[in-house]
Amino acid sequence: MVQYDCLIIGAGFAGAVCARRLADAGWKVLVLERRDHIGGNAYDCLDEAGVLIHKYGPHIFHTNNKKVFDFLSRFTQWREYQHRVIADIPDGKGGRMGYPVPFNLTSLETAFGEEEGKRLGEKLIAAYGPERKVTILELRQNPDPQISALADYIYEHVFVCYTMKQWGQTPEEIDPNTTARVPVFLSRDDRYFQDTYQGMPLEGYTPIFEKILDHPNITVELGEQAARRFRWGGQMTVGSPDRTKSPIPKLTAPAPNAFLLDGKLFDGPIIFTGAVDELFCYEFGRLPYRTLDFQFETHQKDFYQSHGTVNYTMDEPYTRITEFKRLTGQVKPGVTTVMKEFSKAYTGAEGEIPYYAIISPENNALYGQYAALAAKYPGLHLLGRLAEYKYYNMDAIVARALALADELLGE
Repeated sequence: MVQYDCLIIGAGFAGAVCARRLADAGWKVLVLERRDHIGGNAYDCLDEAGVLIHKYGPHIFHTNNKKVFDFLSRFTQWREYQHRVIADIPDGKGGRMGYPVPFNLTSLETAFGEEEGKRLGEKLIAAYGPERKVTILELRQNPDPQISALADYIYEHVFVCYTMKQWGQTPEEIDPNTTARVPVFLSRDDRYFQDTYQGMPLEGYTPIFEKILDHPNITVELGEQAARRFRWGGQMTVGSPDRTKSPIPKLTAPAPNAFLLDGKLFDGPIIFTGAVDELFCYEFGRLPYRTLDFQFETHQKDFYQSHGTVNYTMDEPYTRITEFKRLTGQVKPGVTTVMKEFSKAYTGAEGEIPYYAIISPENNALYGQYAALAAKYPGLHLLGRLAEYKYYNMDAIVARALALADELLGE
């Protein structure tokens, strides 16, 4: 029987990157993944029409972190891709108009006409300087009534309705700090990201994970619920079948290495990348999340829309439409697949996936209780969006995974 040095639960970016870094250093790593595939939410695959889709929503790689870029470049070549997003809104005359998001100098001219938009742009540049990202809050605090009125226009047409759909909140409930950070980019650079390194993996995301996990020191087991394999000293079970409470006695004085793997003592580090409230059987209650419903549509045409992502900020029940061929560069004439994205509250129902932590003082305090409980087990390490109850871009979680692995290796 193989003796593993480390157990990792989850085969998304967090778990896979940690596994590879440790394996390269000579550690034998077991990765347990409850889904029937690797890659976590970055998993992509061909649909029935043969179009490469991102099953759990669009993933566009971008970073300023050269270490992250270099690490991933070991496992993929990149397709040059600069992500551009437009907001599609009614023009008030029975038609529609689309302008770049984040709102920029080009957006001004689309919304207000070339002449008036150029005048407003010049006024903004005179006040703040070129190539700056100025927040709604800054614009609203400007004594010039035209600039503060512009802030109100952007808030109403680009931000508030979209945010209400995305987070299920009224304007009054939306965190003012969130509103304050909405940017206006005083530039004609209409890219969604300005990072140094941008692109899409040439063959897709799933092949990246296949190559990362292809190492003689890594064992990956799919379709594996950690609860079947992993226990706290035989007393507390990960993911109790009763998801409303834990019927299993609490450990009053947990031993530092009180872990059992397949019924035998396991004294190596355990990296957990799943939902921390589920890990502890919802001991303090559920952590709130937003989940997403995806409606995939295949159309018999080369392309469906002008951009990879089109946001619907004023109307329509969905938040955005993604066209995957625009992202991936896949050449497949006569057919395309798009995805409409609907946001709703996460209830824990069968099939729902928790995507976005709802950050608030109350929710952070609830997470703090789980983090404090996890800290009682020195061998347990929480890693990732769900385990740490925070939002990570792909590059940030790769950096975090590399840092944790280096910490475990004493580097």
